[in-house]
Amino acid sequence: MKKISYLASISFIFVASCKEKKEEMKTDIQPPIAKIVPHTLEKHGDVRTDNYFWLNDREDKEVIDYLNKENEYYEKMTAHTKKLQDDLFKEMKARIKEDDTSVPYFYNGYYYITRFEKGNDYPIYARKKGSLDAKEEIMFDCNEMAKGHSYFNLSGLSVSEDNKWATFGVDLVSRRQYTIQIKNLETGEILSDKIENTTGGSTWASDNKTIFYTKKDSKTLRSDMIYKHIINTSVDKDEQVYHEKDDTFATFVYKEKSKKYIVIGSSSTLTSEYQILEANNPNGKFRVFQKRTRGLEYSISHYGDSFYIVTNKDGATNFKLMKTNEQKTTMENWSEVIPHRNDVLLEGVDIFKKYLVVEERSNGLNKIQIRPWSGEGAYYLPFESETYTAYTTTNPDFDTDILRYAYQSLTTPSSVIDFNMETKDKTILKEQEVLGGKFDKNNYVEERIWATATDGTKVPISMVYKKGIKKDGSNPFLLYAYGSYGASMDPYFSTTRLSLLDRGFIFGIAHIRGGEDLGRQWYEDGKLLKKKNTFTDFIDCSKYVIDEKYTSSKHLYAEGGSAGGLLMGAIINMAPELYNGVVAQVPFVDVVTTMLDDSIPLTTGEYDEWGNPNEKEYYDYMLSYSPYDNVKAQDYPNMYVSTGLHDSQVQYWEPAKWVAKLRAVKTNNNLLFLNTNMDAGHGGASGRFEALKDVAKEFSFLLDLEKIKE
Repeated sequence: MKKISYLASISFIFVASCKEKKEEMKTDIQPPIAKIVPHTLEKHGDVRTDNYFWLNDREDKEVIDYLNKENEYYEKMTAHTKKLQDDLFKEMKARIKEDDTSVPYFYNGYYYITRFEKGNDYPIYARKKGSLDAKEEIMFDCNEMAKGHSYFNLSGLSVSEDNKWATFGVDLVSRRQYTIQIKNLETGEILSDKIENTTGGSTWASDNKTIFYTKKDSKTLRSDMIYKHIINTSVDKDEQVYHEKDDTFATFVYKEKSKKYIVIGSSSTLTSEYQILEANNPNGKFRVFQKRTRGLEYSISHYGDSFYIVTNKDGATNFKLMKTNEQKTTMENWSEVIPHRNDVLLEGVDIFKKYLVVEERSNGLNKIQIRPWSGEGAYYLPFESETYTAYTTTNPDFDTDILRYAYQSLTTPSSVIDFNMETKDKTILKEQEVLGGKFDKNNYVEERIWATATDGTKVPISMVYKKGIKKDGSNPFLLYAYGSYGASMDPYFSTTRLSLLDRGFIFGIAHIRGGEDLGRQWYEDGKLLKKKNTFTDFIDCSKYVIDEKYTSSKHLYAEGGSAGGLLMGAIINMAPELYNGVVAQVPFVDVVTTMLDDSIPLTTGEYDEWGNPNEKEYYDYMLSYSPYDNVKAQDYPNMYVSTGLHDSQVQYWEPAKWVAKLRAVKTNNNLLFLNTNMDAGHGGASGRFEALKDVAKEFSFLLDLEKIKE
């Protein structure tokens, strides 16, 4: 259910000028009506009737037929926007440099590069030995690999320490179940080894022949087992190294930056545990770093003869940094390096030979601190804007003075920067190009404002718009939010968003509780039995931008995906009158039924986020806001709902049932569309430009509601 979608997106769409023509179209094009098959659900003595439970079967031809009919209805009702969609697609694509290349990074004797070629959708992964002037070695051309597949995704590329072998994972369905294979980078041969149903990633031991990888439960898709494979041996003989039996935890494996240790991690929403093994001893036994204790979260980084631990130990809500000897890893041996601070969230560290780099968040803003190991002269990188995002990127080299980080804001394209931590010199290696010759960051305004929530809490809103906009209530305004899992929605630059801004839209991000935007407590105050704060925060932010005359309810639109789709479902039940339209992408809306079904991917691992409805207190609270359960006879905004048939995070039937129920009970004739990608999953279409077509659908929906054509 996690997100991660960052694309922006949303009365009647009838274009004929006369009322008679509108009525004729409305009569001719009727929405599909899902049949009603009452299904009784009972828990804690409470009985619910789900009339659309039957849609929960992607193998049922009648279900597929219904989804196709919804797609046909959408296509017919939006036929008049096809040119607009096509124009938007071409416009957005034209801003993107097709023959683009990543900033190379140096690791273990090679420069690694990801590049795109003009006319192709997928990346090419390449490397050059020793120098950027060396001959290019193409490791993987995903354009060739994707041929004949409607969906393709390569993930988890990992090169052995001798630079000879590479493991990679491929997903051809968009269900995040990857098949791992191994390629000989010297000969180009792909070995016959095929490891099915994995997370895609794998980790090489130092012997250059042993890999560790994570398998998934075939039904729930929980990452629950770590296996060991030796190249040129049968996959059937792979040894299970670890089985995570607690179904609220997921497991994973990686190698420390120092290359000394292979690490198995296990994590749930509130608790973590790690096991370590020397990378040069792949047949040895992993030892527990610090056994799991409910509520204890920690992560580890190896340096020298020690581990550095970011942890919430001893009530450090915003986390602190501790240190321990690599031979004495249990928490009674941990000593404090950076203490807990009530107003600063410690998000992570990056370790170099001479420096400790600390990523923090205070007052909702990213901070990067450089701390020499000598203990003298610590300093922060200077950032001036209030609507920016900055974070460290690819820093695999341990013995270097160069820190690579990225910076962007709502008006500033993303930049990759090399910063010399010794001299403090900064080199911008690359700034995202916006093609077309029309973009000038000085034509736009970015600002951060603070709305007051119902309980008095101040909630920040980051926004961007074109210069010259008047605060008279007439501006179309798209307000986006997520608000779950402690995921912070930092301000980011988007070339696609320019298509809205240049047509007069204001775009805003509401940094509501449930994320970690203002620290760990911000998250704690938007989960479990405080989840409704997430919804009321968004509603209060909506009211604020209306009161301040940035927009009005006739021109306000809301957008959210996945858990942000839950947010959309909640706000339209609670305050539908505030919005002219809503875009809900892969929305998690059938909260209670899903959380009661432990066979659905991710369910049991979500109990610490939403609550366990097998306990009556949580059942009652979740039922009080679950969007599907709270649909009622009232007017609803215009809505565009999207999903993917193979979604592994939010099952397609949640939005399908939700739309069916809304159709049956809503009391107005506002638009309601369900658009299902029959080939894709949670992340939408694959391919660099194919995904722009989904954005064009969302934007055309919004622009058509505003009757903005150019």
